[in-house]
Amino acid sequence: MPSDYGGFDAGVTFYSDSKTQKHTPLYEPIASNFNSSFNPHVSYHYNPEVPQYHYGVRHPMKPFRLMLTDHLVVAYKLHERMDLYKTRRATKEELLEFHAEDYVNFLQTVTPDNAAKYTNLLKKFNIGDDCPVFDGMYDYSTIYAGASLDASRKLIAGTSDIAINWSGGLHHAKKYEPSGFCYVNDIVLSILNLLRVHPRVLYIDIDIHHGDGVQDAFYLTDRVMTVSFHKYNGEFFPGTGNYDETGVGKGKHFALNVPLRDGIDDESYIRLFKSVMEPLINSFQPTCIVQQCGADSLGGDRLGVFNLNIKAHGECVKFIKTFGIPLLVLGGGGYTPRNVSRLWCYETSVMTDVKLQSRLPDQLPFRSFFQPDYSLHPNLGDRIDNKNTKKYLENLRIQLLESIRYLGGAPSVSMSEIPPDIQGLSVEEEEQVLERLSKQSDFEEMMEGRRFWAEEKDNARTKELVD
Repeated sequence: MPSDYGGFDAGVTFYSDSKTQKHTPLYEPIASNFNSSFNPHVSYHYNPEVPQYHYGVRHPMKPFRLMLTDHLVVAYKLHERMDLYKTRRATKEELLEFHAEDYVNFLQTVTPDNAAKYTNLLKKFNIGDDCPVFDGMYDYSTIYAGASLDASRKLIAGTSDIAINWSGGLHHAKKYEPSGFCYVNDIVLSILNLLRVHPRVLYIDIDIHHGDGVQDAFYLTDRVMTVSFHKYNGEFFPGTGNYDETGVGKGKHFALNVPLRDGIDDESYIRLFKSVMEPLINSFQPTCIVQQCGADSLGGDRLGVFNLNIKAHGECVKFIKTFGIPLLVLGGGGYTPRNVSRLWCYETSVMTDVKLQSRLPDQLPFRSFFQPDYSLHPNLGDRIDNKNTKKYLENLRIQLLESIRYLGGAPSVSMSEIPPDIQGLSVEEEEQVLERLSKQSDFEEMMEGRRFWAEEKDNARTKELVD
């Protein structure tokens, strides 16, 4: 069995000397077969300080997964095919482009040592087991947000066609509070920045959890189309994301949700993804795309319930790339670090048009994390029964295509609508909208109960009683 830094492998007959190995490429360039004129300039945005932060021993979020990702990217020599940017932290002023000032002030002030002094504020700002106070919490948030903003600036400047920040993609954070391990919503901040020059931005989320924070931020506008593929049963966190959440006011029909059940497999997911995204992109005609690549939709994830393999997840990202539209690629969830890093390394290779060897490089630091197979593509599927029947997926596809039809093509946009306050709401108006949405949510919850009851009866066998 090979050691962490090399050694002999019983399955390999011939060995090169160390000097030859050092200069041997571990990838093969792939000739583009979908758009010969599109040869994307790719940039990789990172800050080596991110993996040093720690949510807590028992917390599922492990920032060191980013260190493993960077090690894989370097070991496969993918850095040779990208521009590398070590990014600065986001400033407080940049965070205030979306987040409320009292919330940002709280993040700056609270620490594990003084948290007891802020008991009332801890409750107000949703601090708890999911979003604990930990050392460097504010600094950590500004680092990953700064990397996403840096990536968005490179797209705006035209120096990158594809910009990658695996530390970003924290899609649950709200304007006034953290949520779901996310303190600052770097996605919203990046999209607001992109909207300064891009009339229409498409946001795509393939994390297993609904991208609720991003959807909420742009629920009232037609300049951002949000699309989220996720598990939904009304209880799975965050409990939102049914197909009838479509937007409000000018944003009506500009939120598209794809609620999935446990155990969806590669073929079903890819088929549904492509059948929805192609007509949507052709209709909405985005001038920039933001792709959140949450890895918790992989099979075997600590918090996940899907059966996706790494190549299937990557196939969705590859498909979006084929449209040749400026692309911001972000990370997100993912709670089995070795598989998170495998996925994001593989998707980096997809962005850079190369094919990687499946066997992990011998010189990879922390190679023992990937035992026993030492492979980039372990089998992660078939662990959970697939509850997504063909009938359910087909009905869902038809419903989604009908929703896309309502778009009626790309909306005309007045570029005088300059962020940050894209919705143009006062605090009082925003509260009124939130109250209305709350009432709407209560009504939808009641209707969901009725739909569930009807569906259970439909699924019952002949003469079977439904309790």
